[in-house]
Amino acid sequence: MVAVPQVRAPSLRHTSGDNLVDETDDLTERARKLFSGPIDFLKSAPGLQFLPDPKVPEIAFAGRSNVGKSSLLNALTNRKGLARTSNTPGRTQELNFFDVGNPPLIRLVDMPGYGFAEAPKDLVKRWRFLVNDYLRGRQVLKRTLVLVDSRHGLKPVDEEIMTMLDKAAASYHLVLTKGDKIKPTELAKVLERTAEQARTHPAAHPTIFTTSSETASGIAELRAAILDAAFA
Repeated sequence: MVAVPQVRAPSLRHTSGDNLVDETDDLTERARKLFSGPIDFLKSAPGLQFLPDPKVPEIAFAGRSNVGKSSLLNALTNRKGLARTSNTPGRTQELNFFDVGNPPLIRLVDMPGYGFAEAPKDLVKRWRFLVNDYLRGRQVLKRTLVLVDSRHGLKPVDEEIMTMLDKAAASYHLVLTKGDKIKPTELAKVLERTAEQARTHPAAHPTIFTTSSETASGIAELRAAILDAAFA
């Protein structure tokens, strides 16, 4: 399995040696504890007027239908049914909000899946407007995670959402999912190719994660990155 890049909190970037390792481990442990605590579904928002009050940092999840978004959310939160896992692509058609912590410290936002060819055009148009308006106008949005199926790499529809994020000046991580489904050598090639493509996008964060919801590979690092981004 390809090694997942280490997450470093902004306050630690000028630290060196053993202190850096200790502080990074501390961030990972704090993230583990946070995601082991209360996590509750808050609400679904079919439009901007239904968004919850912008009181806590938000981390959004975007990805093609069937990219494994629901499974990744469940793995991150150590829950089997927090996010609906469905065999029917495009089931999530609204912005779904989940509070992490009680009282909530951060909020996860499950955005509508995209790239489902059989979805009605008017529905796809509605998704696009909803997501674009949310990305451009949500001040508490700290980071978006763009999920990419490691078996296929970046597709034109992924480039579209990345361009949308670039134009909105909304920082995002690329996250390769289903890393256990391909050989390590192939995963390494996909990671390298994805990193090269990401360098052409101004809002793309240089750290790319490889994950597997089934084996939990990369999950701890991604939790730490979420906590890092939320309070950067």
